[in-house]
Amino acid sequence: MTDKTIAQGVNRRSFLRTGVVGGGAAAAGSLLAAPAVLAQSPLVMKMQTSWPASDIWQTMAQQYVERVEAMSNGRLKIDLLPAGAVVGAFQVIDAVNDGVLDASHSVSAYWYGKNKAASLFGTGPVFGGSPTTMLSWFYAGGGEEFFRELVQDVMGMNVVGLMGFPMPAQPFGWFKNPVTGLADVQGMKYRTVGLAADVMQSMGLSVAQLPGGEIVPAMERGVIDAFEFNNPSSDLRFGAQDVAKNYYLGSYHQAAETFEFLFNRDFLEDLEPDLQAILRHAVEAVSTYNTAFAMDNYSADLLKLTGEGGVTVHRTPQDILSAQIDAWDKLIPELESDELMKRILDSQRAWVERVTYYELMNAPDYTLAYEHYFPGKVTL
Repeated sequence: MTDKTIAQGVNRRSFLRTGVVGGGAAAAGSLLAAPAVLAQSPLVMKMQTSWPASDIWQTMAQQYVERVEAMSNGRLKIDLLPAGAVVGAFQVIDAVNDGVLDASHSVSAYWYGKNKAASLFGTGPVFGGSPTTMLSWFYAGGGEEFFRELVQDVMGMNVVGLMGFPMPAQPFGWFKNPVTGLADVQGMKYRTVGLAADVMQSMGLSVAQLPGGEIVPAMERGVIDAFEFNNPSSDLRFGAQDVAKNYYLGSYHQAAETFEFLFNRDFLEDLEPDLQAILRHAVEAVSTYNTAFAMDNYSADLLKLTGEGGVTVHRTPQDILSAQIDAWDKLIPELESDELMKRILDSQRAWVERVTYYELMNAPDYTLAYEHYFPGKVTL
């Protein structure tokens, strides 16, 4: 950072400590008029995402902004920026750590190159837990403390992290030709991120880790042969249907990811306690709304892809799913050579064993009911 940037950061923190945002400056009785005006002034918080401005996830980040501003009664304003506005999509954690950004909206797999444990908070091994199961682990099963230990104690970063929105399992992805089994994808140049890259490489694919906005151009130039990003809405907006027509849903490579909300620790801890609480609990609030918004848009956009886009939707072949599980089985012992990752994985396994047992035993057969009322629609 430059001296000017450091000075601006110090001035902002000094401003926060005076209590102006919280109204504390009004204590100077002879200067009531001026502090009264200052007390009205919102604190503007700079937050960048890892998404292009046109992506549905930028809209979902904006939904967080709206909740924070409403819950704070305008005392907090968020200047929400798309990927590349300040730093690249994969660099937001560094910018938050350095105080260049106050916060970011991304996924932890985007910085797995710094520490592979990052990927365990969204794109790790699939023990059988759903996205909701794994987000529950973060808040009720010890995951949040593991995340704090990773970023603060192990990596020495000045950040605080929260997770929100249990993303539906990600599609295996987009292919120019139909895929009938593992042999059809071996040797392909394939885009994914995080530990999914290790899984796919062990299955015989050549992996390129690219931000979302670079995927379709890379496909057009022949840099990659196939790809996945996350969901039908993002894929539709990227123009995936213009470069491939075979879309494979249901995969174990990234089956339980969430959004990652990072905050600069100094910025967060210098806020009044109620504003800190608003930033935290707005993550929980928007997680619910993001889920509803995603279910509406992802399902509608899948129909647009198959209708207007001429895309054929498939289920991922069983032998590819089996190969993914085998690849995870081979990768896990390597990961567990790291003491922290071993403890995280042990915690996740114990959580899934207990919680998913309840979920599976308790859940009725939704497919049976769906087939009863909408026969022949689902191909399994």
